[in-house]
Amino acid sequence: MTIPTTMPKRKLIEVALPLEAINKESAREKSIRHGHPNTLHLWWARRPLAACRAVLFASLVDDPSSHPDKFPTEEAQDEERQRLFRLIEELVKWENTTNEKVLNAARAEILKSTGGNPPPVLDPFAGGGSIPLEAQRLGLEAHASDLNPVAVLINKALIEIPPKFAGRAPINPEAQRHTIKRQDWRGAQGLAEDVRYYGKWMRDEAEKRIGHLYPKAKLPDGGEATVIAWLWARTVTCPNPACGAQMPLVRSFVLSSKKGKEAYAEPVIDREQQPPRIRFEVKSGAGAPKEGTVGRKGAYCVACGSPVSLDHIRSEGRAGRMGAQLMAVVAEGDRGRNYLAPTQEHVYTAAEAKPEWKPEADLPHNPRDFKTPNYGMRTFADLFTPRQLVALTTFSDLVQEARDKVLQDALEAHMPEGEGLEGGGSGARAYADAVAVYLACAVDRMSEYCSTVCTWANNPQMEIVRGTFARQALPMMWDYAEANMFASSTGSVDILLGWIEKVLNRLNSQAKGMAQQDNAATLHRDETPIISTDPPYYDNIGYADLSDYFYIWLRRSLANTYPSIFGTLLVPKSQELVATPYRFDGNKTKQPPTKVGGFERATESRDTGHRPVSPLS
Repeated sequence: MTIPTTMPKRKLIEVALPLEAINKESAREKSIRHGHPNTLHLWWARRPLAACRAVLFASLVDDPSSHPDKFPTEEAQDEERQRLFRLIEELVKWENTTNEKVLNAARAEILKSTGGNPPPVLDPFAGGGSIPLEAQRLGLEAHASDLNPVAVLINKALIEIPPKFAGRAPINPEAQRHTIKRQDWRGAQGLAEDVRYYGKWMRDEAEKRIGHLYPKAKLPDGGEATVIAWLWARTVTCPNPACGAQMPLVRSFVLSSKKGKEAYAEPVIDREQQPPRIRFEVKSGAGAPKEGTVGRKGAYCVACGSPVSLDHIRSEGRAGRMGAQLMAVVAEGDRGRNYLAPTQEHVYTAAEAKPEWKPEADLPHNPRDFKTPNYGMRTFADLFTPRQLVALTTFSDLVQEARDKVLQDALEAHMPEGEGLEGGGSGARAYADAVAVYLACAVDRMSEYCSTVCTWANNPQMEIVRGTFARQALPMMWDYAEANMFASSTGSVDILLGWIEKVLNRLNSQAKGMAQQDNAATLHRDETPIISTDPPYYDNIGYADLSDYFYIWLRRSLANTYPSIFGTLLVPKSQELVATPYRFDGNKTKQPPTKVGGFERATESRDTGHRPVSPLS
């Protein structure tokens, strides 16, 4: 059959895809950490890179049936289709994301099907950046936009900044002394090396300033070890008048369930005190730990055995009477973790932390996903211990100090000063801004492992601090793990900076990329791009509400770098394309607010995310 010349060519995606291979590699991605973009910055429901790569390729490459002159029979078309399938099966493998032979073969097919002039790709709901990142990997000009400033920053870090500085050698003094020995700084490798160097400076400087808040643990043999985490239990007063103890709220007293290295916390009640006092000892071996004291239906007092309702716990929390008690200390060991009983030194040291600044913004009124307000934790500051606030503010402030050092070193390396990143520059000022962006991402990742929503993983496979966002919500956690930022375990700044360095080393920086903050409903572009997107979920994930958690720290770190992005107190919400009922007085069909006098009228007084303010206020 002859296809009319006016008929658009059928693309491979319209006919068939090797779905089994794509699905297999997409599922496999969930277990990949080193170098994966999701380790640069957390984003909820990030699309699998393998699926995005395959869909973009198949959307641009012609199906063989579009070329009957080359493939006149069904057999010939199927043979060519199978060849393209084999290419896709190689293309979707994680190992091949840096394999130039496979990538060049895919790019050649795209060029062949687009007459050597492939269109740019636009994702107007870019989110975590999977689609524009994979478009760039395939040699396409990538455009990303999102209303959410956290998403915009992630996309700038993935697709916009690396091409600006591709192929450049690092400018830090250490690299400058040895740069003659190496001239092949490919992609963003030079930038990655500077992020490593100035990140280490930032870490060392922070330890000088606040290292005294992170004391060593004393081992039974008299030695010392670096603390990995302090394990705390929230407490409330037992309502039994005959008791009145500060009862610990603990999901499980098990500290480690690894075979042969079991450990658990044992509550010991001193009944000579009135009210009774509870302390913790740490037991090793396969003993019989007590059951947890709190669950979905309520709690019980470990001192007197009285049942306690969740209503009582909520009322104690809302009255400001919920406390915390150190339950155990986890320290580094030669062959595993050391679990130690708490000491007064560690309790007193934690109490010494006095934060000079707190993120006082209210948590969203989102009863489905944000449970802590039910227990009196109403602001973002309430999600952190004083020591965590001191650490996060210290590191946030050091981002700008590190930026100033980068600028000075870049100028000494004879880089022209130029404009900053927001002004479109690519000289020393822009480069200093770029390094600051990745250091701020490290601080944001640190905040994920540095809250009272973090827990201790005590299963046989891993003994680490679990991050704040085990799911797309901020639940209430009774016992929590306070990570040591200066250790060498998950959640420490060394590990987080290493993740970011690995991501930068794997990024493809050949094609141009651009990310901007914009509303998809009013987005206008001069060129005609291919639009490939995964729109927000109808009412499943409150992206804007959740993003506030990271925005408060990004804004503190980067308000001067991107004043246009971080010019609001919180993430914009009223224009977000979701149907969350709590935002519209319980009515999903309620219309979003209209503009009045050039500004948006928020649906609720708590929605302060749109109020224009000075970047430093």
